[in-house]
Amino acid sequence: MKRFAITGVGGFVAPRHLKAIKECGGEVVCALDIHDSVGIIDSYFPQAHFFTEFERFDRHIEKLKREKSGIHYLSICSPNYLHDAHMRLALRNGAHAICEKPLVLTPWNLDALLELEREHQRHIYTILQLRLHPKIIALKEKVQSELAKNPNKIFDLTLTYITSRGKWYFISWKGDESKSGGIASNIGIHFFDMLQWIFGEYKEVQVHHSTPQTKAGFLELQHARVKWFLSVDSQTLPPIAIANNKPTFRSLQIDENEFEFSDGFTDLHTESYKNIMQGQGFRAIEAKASIDLTYKIRFLEPICGDMLHPFLKENNALYSSK
Repeated sequence: MKRFAITGVGGFVAPRHLKAIKECGGEVVCALDIHDSVGIIDSYFPQAHFFTEFERFDRHIEKLKREKSGIHYLSICSPNYLHDAHMRLALRNGAHAICEKPLVLTPWNLDALLELEREHQRHIYTILQLRLHPKIIALKEKVQSELAKNPNKIFDLTLTYITSRGKWYFISWKGDESKSGGIASNIGIHFFDMLQWIFGEYKEVQVHHSTPQTKAGFLELQHARVKWFLSVDSQTLPPIAIANNKPTFRSLQIDENEFEFSDGFTDLHTESYKNIMQGQGFRAIEAKASIDLTYKIRFLEPICGDMLHPFLKENNALYSSK
């Protein structure tokens, strides 16, 4: 049985990791969160030691290592800005790290972690669950098939992702760009990784609209032109979402055809863990392209570009308020 520790066990995504570890036959032996509302542990690993202070958690893991029991993996569900420190904790204690996106907020932090991987001879795995989605795998295969026939083909894409968040969001660490990386890193990185995985790495990126709640722009990939729109502001929801009382709107149009992938997410974390525990998970280096891109987006000044997302064209007030 593989032994796990987990950080950020009180967070939104942690239950998916707990479930995946349980279903893959692992055991969580200790957990960390600064908040103590973590009763979710009882549903999976009630015997796990729990800590609210990093120092005591660190000491406990080191103690396990000295006692020759140790941990095999550290699952990291903590706030984005802590990922770097928690991955380092795993490596120096002889464990592999399994970390949620984004791995880190700056490209040079990733470079340092890649060096530490080699130094400690342990791996950092990242959760890139969209790459395991059956419909997205099928899309990649279709794109590769079309490119085999026409290597110069450029696809036209429109990506829209709105996930409404209340006032709490900007009081929490997620609303602090220095801690979350802003919405491009916090909610957009999933899609930026997916698009580069399918259509090739980016050549150019523009930002046309930027507020703490909403970012929009244009992305040129090796084989695609992408108009993208990301928001946590419910005021940007389209009429169809409002009419159906839906707080989230997700759309990906490819050459004006809607690509539907709203379902099929239920077990993707479990699939990720199965692959990781077989030594076949996504390694840290595979996150490099999306980390480079989101870091650049974070600091770009908005410009008046030609390739506007339709939401910007339809809402002049939104666009002019950039």
